[in-house]
Amino acid sequence: MTITYHSGRRIQATQADFDGTPALSGGWKELGRVTASVGEITGLADKRYLMVLGHHIQGSGNSGLGLQLNGDTTASQYPRRYSENGGSDATPTTETNVFFDTNGSTVSGKEWFTVMHIENKSDKEKLGIYHTAYNRNGLGSGQSSHRLEGVFKWVNTSNPISSIKFSDFNGTAMNSASQVIVLGWDPADTHTDNFWEELASVELSSAGDVLSSGTITAKKYLWVQFYVKKSGSIVPEVSFNNTTGNEYAYRFSDNGAPDGTPQLNKSAFRTSTDDTNSFVNMFIINNSSNEKLAIVNSSDVATTGAGNAPTRREIVAKWTNTSSQITEIDVDNVSSGNFDTGSFIKVWGSN
Repeated sequence: MTITYHSGRRIQATQADFDGTPALSGGWKELGRVTASVGEITGLADKRYLMVLGHHIQGSGNSGLGLQLNGDTTASQYPRRYSENGGSDATPTTETNVFFDTNGSTVSGKEWFTVMHIENKSDKEKLGIYHTAYNRNGLGSGQSSHRLEGVFKWVNTSNPISSIKFSDFNGTAMNSASQVIVLGWDPADTHTDNFWEELASVELSSAGDVLSSGTITAKKYLWVQFYVKKSGSIVPEVSFNNTTGNEYAYRFSDNGAPDGTPQLNKSAFRTSTDDTNSFVNMFIINNSSNEKLAIVNSSDVATTGAGNAPTRREIVAKWTNTSSQITEIDVDNVSSGNFDTGSFIKVWGSN
């Protein structure tokens, strides 16, 4: 067999050697979606792990976002622990759903973007982890998004999750453009129709101040990972589509502390806690007509070695553009050193 090596360390046989066997199998498969004011998805396949993407837009009234599983409306089935904007944990245990918005409001244009992972073994309590970014106080770069982070469990130990209802439990319907997508993954999966499509994979071959995805295909949902390795002093900042104006706002928590002062009317958002090697994981909702909400987590290493714990930063950010989609993601160094060889960015997307 003839083997060639391509960019991004891909190994590929020649066309003559190809026998029809897919190069990759398994991965995150779409199980169901709904675009409606009431987001309920039924008939979900039994998968060991679930990823839920929720984009909800304020309806005409006082909205409040929540989650129910398998139509279970029984009180005390959804104990959870959560924090808003890095504040003290709250631990409600008697609710009939996993409630995400701590106070409903009628702010025009209010949105929620939620990324959730759920462990879904039928004979165990279902454990979930979620992060939410939402525009509680309004639109524009003068208003930072709020953030929620939490864990929950559905105490059922006899059934896998077969339906998810992710909608307004204050009694007012969401905007009909709201959407929920449920993805599933199982170790036995052999499908090749993965939800996430690789859009960019770029690695620096020489040191520099810019790590860019280049032009990518516009997709509604983006998943971004990048690693920056320091050569001298580095401070990474993220921006989209080569913007030059003050179109960003963000808030962050370092090492679990209460959120710092919201950063408003900025030209980019900063992902690192200090001058370190840094790995970043980020999800973005990328509708052309809405502000782009990002949920970001970073792990940073200032001092190597087993005796030195990494630092972490949790961020929600927004790009206030409401007329176009993200088609380029740039990480710029705004300090005196460089991103070293081996720094990389990968982008996946889907509609």
